[in-house]
This record gives sequence, C-alpha cells and structure tokens, in this order.
Amino acid sequence: MTKVISLGGSIVAPEGPDAGFLRGFTLVVRAWLAQNPANRLILVVGGGGAARTWQKAYRETDAAADSDALDWIGIMATRLNAQLVRSLFLELCPQEVVTDPTAIGLFSGRILVAAGWKPGFSTDFDAVLLAERFMADTIVNLSNIAQVYTADPKLDPAAQALDIISWADFRRMVGDEWAPGKNTPFDPVASRRASEIGLKVVCAAGRDLDNFQAILEGRSFIGTAIG
Repeated sequence: MTKVISLGGSIVAPEGPDAGFLRGFTLVVRAWLAQNPANRLILVVGGGGAARTWQKAYRETDAAADSDALDWIGIMATRLNAQLVRSLFLELCPQEVVTDPTAIGLFSGRILVAAGWKPGFSTDFDAVLLAERFMADTIVNLSNIAQVYTADPKLDPAAQALDIISWADFRRMVGDEWAPGKNTPFDPVASRRASEIGLKVVCAAGRDLDNFQAILEGRSFIGTAIG
C-alpha cells in the first residue's frame, strides 16, 4: 500500500526546524512501515517559515516583486526541509529528494521524499502528480489546521468545521488561481487536478500524531475528507 503525505512546512519548520515534532513523526512513520512490508510512503514537504520569511524580505525590498522569483524562493525552502526529512529515513529512502514529479522512474525504497518543482505549482500539486504516478488513491494533507471550515473561523465566528466536502464545493471556496504563499487547506491548481482524476484528500492537523497514526491505520480520525 502506497500512501502520499503532503507534509506542511508550517509543522516541519514553523520558524526553524521543529526537532520534537520530527522525532515523533519519524516514530509514527517507522511503526506503520513495520506493520506490513508492502507499506510505502511518499512524503512531499512544504517550505514553512523559511519560505514565508524569505519571500517577505523580497517583497519588502522590491516593490515590483516578480511572481516567479517569489515561487523560486519558496521552492528552495521546500528543498531544504525535504532534505532534512529524508535524512531521518536514510536506510528507507535510498533515492535523492525528488524535485521533478514528472521525471521520477522507479520507487526503490520504502519512503520517497519530494520537494517543490517549479513556479506556478505548490507542493500540493507535486503530491497529486506523485499519487497519480504511483497509483495512490488518497493524499493525507498534514498542516496547522485540523479541519476545513465553511469560512475562515478567525474572521467568521459562525464558521463550521466539515467532516466531508465534495470537490465541487471545495473548489468554489478556494478558487482556481495559485499565487506564491497563498494560504488554503489544499491549493487550487492541485485541487483541480485531484478532482479530475478522482483522488481523495484528507486534511488534518499535522501535530496530532495520534490522529495521524489513526489515518495511516484506517481508523476513525479528526479531519476533513475532500472528494
């Protein structure tokens, strides 16, 4: 069984790398892999605090900040974070960090780690391409939000958490356009492709490792299923 995890940079490295989280995450992953020799994971890692900080510095320095340049800054942050994550699983992840999800051939280990690809796409989109390539039917999107809401709960006190939502309804909420640093539960371009190929996405709080373990093991969990 191959599962794809879109691992938000906001939980890997909110300001700097979170060693405590990474230690716990590593234990959960290793325990799940040990349950069945057929279990494999693809981990697609986001940019987190480094991406936001460096992009902010560029915007503040250059009033006409170039969109592609902003994206490349974020991409480089994802690659640094991904290299750190791969280093925690060296004996299980013999392949180098994937930076082009369209060029990957075989999946030779138990874990494959990927990072940002090119401007115009987020790591969510990379995760969709890799799920399609290796025939995974679900992406687990771990971030700093526990569920998708009907509206931004910080702005709308009446916003309600959703256990399940269709792609049509979700896409009406997030729109169709990608922008560097755009903050949505799952990015619009990735959402469009996922809906086209019938992929399910589960959004859940990444720091709740017991909940993450429940998702891996197919047990009841707290989160939102999009599909």
